[in-house]
Amino acid sequence: MTKPEEPVIIKKYANRRLYNTGTSTYVTLEDLATMVKSGSDFIVYDAKSGDDITRSVLAQIIFEQENKEGQNLLPIAFLRQLIRFYGDSMQMMVPRFLEASIDSLTKEQGKFREHMSSTFGGVGFGPMEEQVRRNMEMFERAFAMFAPFARAGQQAPAATGTEAEKPAGGGEINDLKRQMEEMQRRIDRLGDSDKK
Repeated sequence: MTKPEEPVIIKKYANRRLYNTGTSTYVTLEDLATMVKSGSDFIVYDAKSGDDITRSVLAQIIFEQENKEGQNLLPIAFLRQLIRFYGDSMQMMVPRFLEASIDSLTKEQGKFREHMSSTFGGVGFGPMEEQVRRNMEMFERAFAMFAPFARAGQQAPAATGTEAEKPAGGGEINDLKRQMEEMQRRIDRLGDSDKK
């Protein structure tokens, strides 16, 4: 068995320059983005403190990519929901959920590309965009299911459209919420009667 390749060490200096120790050259965030896309693994260390700053550098790469015209992957509603999870009791579950979701998407992307290619012959990306939009809506609903009662004080968004336009499973989720709220009221009443 061959040993897995060691990650490339990148050092970030105080002048914000990034140095690739593998090639002994200075690199840019764009170069690091290319490395990620090609499957190369790297770790970024602060040259002065020695701290691992890979997460913040990857976040910078995402920020740079999001600022490019036509490169937006992260919907505003998703970003808002993600920000809401910081400091929330569900925060520790979010990274695992995101990792599992992105792993699943990565595994399925080959099949999806083949299907799109055979169906549309490499053109007609309108249906693909619609599928991506539906997937993101499903992803956002899944996030909301993590903490459906954590923000009970917040106003629910106003319903729009007909029942047929509502996301599948929305009624079942609302039924479950109502049942949970009723169970909570019963538990509260039981607790009050025990105190008497």
